[in-house]
Amino acid sequence: MKGMILSVAMCLVLSRVHADPDDVSAALEKIRDGHDVPGLAAAVMDEGKLVAFGATGMRNAGRMVPVMLDDKWHLGSCTKSMTASVAAMLVEEGLIRWNTTLGEIFPEEIEEMDHAWRDVTLEQLLVHRGGAPHDPPKDIYAVALKQEGEPRRQRREFVTGLLRKPPAKPPGTHWIYSDCGYAIAGTMLERASGEAWEDLMRKRLFEPLGLKTAGFGAPATPEKIDQPWGHRGYEAPFKPVPPGPDADYPPALGPAATIHMSIADFAKYAQWHVDGARGDCRLLKAASFHKLHTPPDGQEYAMGWAVTKRRWAGGTALMHSGDNNMFYAVMWLGPRENTCFVAACNADNWEATAACDDAVRMLINKY
Repeated sequence: MKGMILSVAMCLVLSRVHADPDDVSAALEKIRDGHDVPGLAAAVMDEGKLVAFGATGMRNAGRMVPVMLDDKWHLGSCTKSMTASVAAMLVEEGLIRWNTTLGEIFPEEIEEMDHAWRDVTLEQLLVHRGGAPHDPPKDIYAVALKQEGEPRRQRREFVTGLLRKPPAKPPGTHWIYSDCGYAIAGTMLERASGEAWEDLMRKRLFEPLGLKTAGFGAPATPEKIDQPWGHRGYEAPFKPVPPGPDADYPPALGPAATIHMSIADFAKYAQWHVDGARGDCRLLKAASFHKLHTPPDGQEYAMGWAVTKRRWAGGTALMHSGDNNMFYAVMWLGPRENTCFVAACNADNWEATAACDDAVRMLINKY
């Protein structure tokens, strides 16, 4: 009899361990409706497990096609920490150094490069202190928007144009949040590895972490509503943007802001950084995670992470948000509490931001 009781107890324990994640779509629907945004998704990881996730609303505000739990969401600038993570992998392999300079990596262009760029390092670019401008120069960006040639070629031409102009500020003197800086860093990784940034992300990050839904650009297939569409506008009714060249940033800015994936994979990626911060390291050593998560003195931004304090995190929290003017996404990590929260919306205005923040808040309070 005692053995039967133990067996039943063990079954109950195992059922809890292997329980399916809670579906919080109904709770998210109240938030989505309150903010009048097209679609909303969110997820929470706790102790390394996906404990809850959900999705609600429409893929296209003009068509009654509901979002699904496994739909893909554009992550905008949450891409930056992914690019920085792969940079750390290449540093560990000795293919590049944190202090590798632009003059070293592109010696054939040093004569045409503005002198101020020559000593800018990979690390400076990843912490936004390399002098790169916040907004790309209009003439160079106009060429990038044409999206002619392979993505790697587009990036190289974009960066060549940038480096022929003076930096926005003297390198190392100012913090300037810059997609351009990450585009430059991405081309440095391409030169060091001999591989396109997209291939580096697939081989070094997506595949090893099992991020099977990860990809680049607008999530949906052209002429189909098989995934969420992005939406333009600052208030309803939003304008759905058909998948295609106008539905995302050009590949030239890929390393800064063009990755998409499902909300569950987004949470899985965030958990990888939580694990790394706690010393449970895969793909990178503990010292590399520490480097990625530690801002320079006097700054609150590390390599693709804003570093702050939150009570629910038990101290230090890592976060980043991202958008492409048509989608919005956010991730919050609490390494000490071994938890992380992510949310995404297929619109980008203050209501989308508030909806994602409310979704994260709801999950924090519930889990």
